[in-house]
Amino acid sequence: MTQIALFHSVLGVRPGILDAAERLRAAGHEVGVVDQYDGLVFDGYAEAGAHVERIGFPALMAAALAGVADLSDGFVAAGFSNGAGMAEYVATQRRCAGLVMFSGALPLAVLGVSTWPDGVPVQLHVAKGDPLRNEEWDEAFLADVGAAGAPVEVFEYPVTGHLFTDPSLPAEFDAAATEQLWSRTLDFCARTALSRS
Repeated sequence: MTQIALFHSVLGVRPGILDAAERLRAAGHEVGVVDQYDGLVFDGYAEAGAHVERIGFPALMAAALAGVADLSDGFVAAGFSNGAGMAEYVATQRRCAGLVMFSGALPLAVLGVSTWPDGVPVQLHVAKGDPLRNEEWDEAFLADVGAAGAPVEVFEYPVTGHLFTDPSLPAEFDAAATEQLWSRTLDFCARTALSRS
């Protein structure tokens, strides 16, 4: 068992986030969903993106840290899309056991960070046809992690949905890819928990 801080996508705490939390809890992990929008949820990316711009990344990053203030060192940070960036930032500011990123990554420089913390393993999940994916950012982040010598796993799925694990987004959801993703994610979390015991 490990503690997991789960960050929502740019759309807010949608059913896909709650489903993710339940899957992790069912595997024996203690999961806290960090709601950076205070319950606000969006249906479209343009409207959600405008909301993020109004808040600003510095405020979101500060809120991400505040959201894990009560957790002991050694938790896993995980996040979807924009939340992957928030989880990534948290993993550079707190002593985390691992980082799981779904549909997003940011170069460390975007977060104002120069180096990846020693030994913190990373798992990144991306959709091959994701129209919102920035492959240059993925590659820059992976290069930063590689430079630190940290373990990293990257999984690419043959789907087109940005948030393909969210059943409330039928145009994006892919059941087979979702099951494969969760098999890999739960394996990562189990290995992380074992490495801490």
